[in-house]
Amino acid sequence: MSDKVTKIIENIGALSVLELNDLVKALEEKFGVSAAPVAAVAAAPAGGSAGSEPAEEQSSFTVVLKDAGTNKIAVIKALREINPNLGLKEAKDLSEKPGAVVTENVNKAAAEEAKGKLTAASATVELK
Repeated sequence: MSDKVTKIIENIGALSVLELNDLVKALEEKFGVSAAPVAAVAAAPAGGSAGSEPAEEQSSFTVVLKDAGTNKIAVIKALREINPNLGLKEAKDLSEKPGAVVTENVNKAAAEEAKGKLTAASATVELK
């Protein structure tokens, strides 16, 4: 490892929790990324395997679009953000189809993130 990287790691190790939180937010803004799904994905399997009630903890979710709401353009944008492989027409068709499956077999963090994006865009969403 280079001296630069070693120094950065040492400096990060010396930060408080609040300073680390500020660092994460600054990095997210600077590089246009989100660290929340990565942290939640890493935490989900550990909680599921160590939990004493695995039967109650659902590990795979399906995001279902019940209604696109009033702002269909925002919903279409959110659908394409959630699934970058969707073309404009496919996203529009999906938004017009009540009960459409947005994503299948995703972890809880990804399902909650998708639900948040869609509900922020005025859609009604259900997790199954």
